[in-house]
Amino acid sequence: MNWKSYIHGFRSFLKLERSLSENTIEAYIHDVELIVRFFELEGRTIAPKDVTLEDLQSFLKWLNGIGMGPHSQARIISGIKGFYKYLLLENVLNTNPTELLEAPKLGRKLPDTLNLEEINKIIDTIDLSTPEGQRNKAILETLYSCGLRVSELVNLRISDLYFNDEFIKVVGKGNKERLVPIGSVAMKQINIYKNEVRCHIAVKKEYEDILFLNNRGAKLSRVMIFTIIKRLAVLAGIKKSISPHTFRHSFASHLIEGGADLRAVQEMLGHESITTTEIYTHLDRDYLRQAIIQFHPRS
Repeated sequence: MNWKSYIHGFRSFLKLERSLSENTIEAYIHDVELIVRFFELEGRTIAPKDVTLEDLQSFLKWLNGIGMGPHSQARIISGIKGFYKYLLLENVLNTNPTELLEAPKLGRKLPDTLNLEEINKIIDTIDLSTPEGQRNKAILETLYSCGLRVSELVNLRISDLYFNDEFIKVVGKGNKERLVPIGSVAMKQINIYKNEVRCHIAVKKEYEDILFLNNRGAKLSRVMIFTIIKRLAVLAGIKKSISPHTFRHSFASHLIEGGADLRAVQEMLGHESITTTEIYTHLDRDYLRQAIIQFHPRS
């Protein structure tokens, strides 16, 4: 059985047994196809079951040689390890050559956060005399109020809004649903957008329930959200590297700095692991020092 047949089986396994999204599946398949490409360039014909740890280490050196960064290398190794775990489950091999394969060490580089003044400055640059301006204000207020991922924002539905209870339903990674509180400012801006802008748009058939639309009545793309935010940051004179995720990170940071429980923030962000939430909750030194002074019995 060759690589192509095993990769086909791996794709079916990821789809049917792991229930992964198409994008995630394609990323896994791309990782495995890279090592096949490596062996082809080396002029070697080798079956998956015959690959050794030394072969994998040579593959890593090749990735490094073509300029692949440590984060990309780590992701590819993760995909290769997933493929070999699948082969073990299928009894294709008895030992896993990836077991001792080490990924490059990754530093924890946190994205920039915005303070409240910077967030207000960005929102204040929006031209509210245009329909797009009203929509963009509602988008930014929602991002900051709820800490959404950009994919969660563009897929947010009108039927997911439970304003009487001050919650929205969010469909996150792996189609997992969660309820997230929404603030009064964001609710107000969404209602203005719905009642004064969206109602005048000729909505395309499949997007009747999607909340945020472009001027052609279709769902906004992720790229469009990035473009809107970067353009507003430039107008506001913000020099930091800004993206939709900056608002999510700021949301988490401001909650923690205000005294919110880490577990509660984890639930709102939709993180499976508390460790992931800790990465996104950047606490400055002044806050930590004040916490010790206020709460430690020996301070």
